[in-house]
Amino acid sequence: MPRRRTLSDEQLLAMVLALIQAEGPDAATFAAVAKASGLSGSTLVQRFATKAAMLRAALLYAWDRLDAETARLAESVPKTSEGAVALLVGLSQDYGDNAAAYGEGLLVLREDFRDPVLRARGAAWGQALTAAIAGCFGSASAPETIARLMLSQWQGSLTWWGFGAEGRVDEYVETELRRFLAAVPVHSAKRP
Repeated sequence: MPRRRTLSDEQLLAMVLALIQAEGPDAATFAAVAKASGLSGSTLVQRFATKAAMLRAALLYAWDRLDAETARLAESVPKTSEGAVALLVGLSQDYGDNAAAYGEGLLVLREDFRDPVLRARGAAWGQALTAAIAGCFGSASAPETIARLMLSQWQGSLTWWGFGAEGRVDEYVETELRRFLAAVPVHSAKRP
């Protein structure tokens, strides 16, 4: 008779992800996860087989959470330029206010780029986020182009905040996105 699991897969993946976020992907070893979770190394090997599989599972879990948060925010914001700003500011709040910690978090992005399964999840999220932002500019003449430009501005603002690290990241992002919208007038499509 198999033993009952003391930690659900979700609980365990949350622990692995917390370790990755705190100490970087290389720190997520079977020994470190065993210590954090109270499970034996052999139990972890039975669940994941390899460190790479454990890392992938944890990062897929992170993508699941990001997908859910993106969908939640996209449904809750008005379909306006203000809603687009609110959606991206909402997604920025989890980045924290410590530039060094944000920089360490970019190591997770490196793992996403290295693994084709994780890279595909990132691409799918990008498409969903583009569609959500484009929906906020539905009456504009090129809503998807505006969405892609706004997403580039958002990611760029996170990088520039990391260099300057002045104030809270969500406030910095909001200011930069509002500057973007002021500089790039959003014109409605001409109706016949």
